[in-house]
Amino acid sequence: MVILREQTPSLDTHLWDARVRALYDYWLERCRDGCPPRRSDIDPVDLPHLLRWLWLVDVTRDAPDRPLRFRCRLMGTEHVRTMGHDPTGKWMDEAFPTFLTNPTYSDYVQVAQNAVPSYRAGMPLYHLDKNHVRMERIMLPLLGGGKTIDMMLAITVYLRGIVVSP
Repeated sequence: MVILREQTPSLDTHLWDARVRALYDYWLERCRDGCPPRRSDIDPVDLPHLLRWLWLVDVTRDAPDRPLRFRCRLMGTEHVRTMGHDPTGKWMDEAFPTFLTNPTYSDYVQVAQNAVPSYRAGMPLYHLDKNHVRMERIMLPLLGGGKTIDMMLAITVYLRGIVVSP
């Protein structure tokens, strides 16, 4: 499937955590002709202050009759520390047993199929069971060799000590 975005989405970022907004702005600057950047357009040297919160996910399209699968390519140290384990190299549905049945799975699919960012703030839904933690994250599509999304760049920041009512 060929994916080309007609325009870069416009998101209201004024209330976002500065780290999440910084990655989103960096990604936007690298979008060209209405298309997301490629992985080669992203240079970690440009983002040293964000590295510990960043993560990369590979998008796998094995067969048209199978759902998309996602493999954790890289997980930043703050993310690993907060979760208590490192899912790097693992399939998301294996590292997190409720991943496929969780509403967040559709966020991954939307990013991969529609080449649009996915922003979310609130309690962690599938990867962390701590009611005192609030998270904020954005997942950003990256083009592969053709015109399909084969990777996602993301950042998740955790804010502790905040009680979130259901």
